[in-house]
Amino acid sequence: MFIDSHAHLTSHDVLPQIDAILSRAAASQVQKIVNICTDETTLREGIALKKRFPFVYNAAAATPHDVEKIGEQFFPLVSKAAESGDLIAIGETGLDYHYEHSNRAVQQEHLLRYFELAKLTQLPIIFHCREAFDDLFALADQHYANRPAVLHCFTGNEEEAKGVIARGWYLSVSGIATFKKSEALREAIAIAPLDKLLTETDTPYLAPQSKRGKPNEPSYMVETVQMLGNLFGKSLEEMAKITSTNAEQFFSFSKRS
Repeated sequence: MFIDSHAHLTSHDVLPQIDAILSRAAASQVQKIVNICTDETTLREGIALKKRFPFVYNAAAATPHDVEKIGEQFFPLVSKAAESGDLIAIGETGLDYHYEHSNRAVQQEHLLRYFELAKLTQLPIIFHCREAFDDLFALADQHYANRPAVLHCFTGNEEEAKGVIARGWYLSVSGIATFKKSEALREAIAIAPLDKLLTETDTPYLAPQSKRGKPNEPSYMVETVQMLGNLFGKSLEEMAKITSTNAEQFFSFSKRS
């Protein structure tokens, strides 16, 4: 019924409780989860987790925060995993100028490398973008035009949402959109076509309104899907079917199981 398009299941905050977390996910009808691997350890654990839980799929990349520190060492491992069929997507990669933990030029350099890897392996990209949409759009238009991507945890404004949609990309909605003060974000999300929406938890971060202050987990995504249903005038079941169908279309799970 539900697909969590972005969760950090192999982070050190989640992995020790993974059996219980995935049991609760299954009980809440979360049928597939995309696990985001951001370093050598989480990638190795993600590949092992997939063997135990076939409904878990892996994506990998060094985040924009970390490319200056681990980007060079991690990229060959991501490339190997992608080429060997262990990944369903490349990401999360992108640009983050809010914290700028990594130099902007280094972020852009690694983003271009991940563009090339995605094209080589025919995998979609999961973008992280904060206060850097102009550069992301410009680089993608030049080096990644007309190729599949999703903006993970979209928190942009209406103009940025229009830019995402104009490029044929997807918007992934997290628990942030359920917060009481997120009215402007909900208005931006509301301009998206229904067939370009995904939902995610970003486990263990960004628990939805009713669970704020708790570590997030895939079973909590029902609240986010319900919010989207309310926003678009759909029932929970209708919105779950729409977002799950979109995720199936974007990730092509059946081709990469």
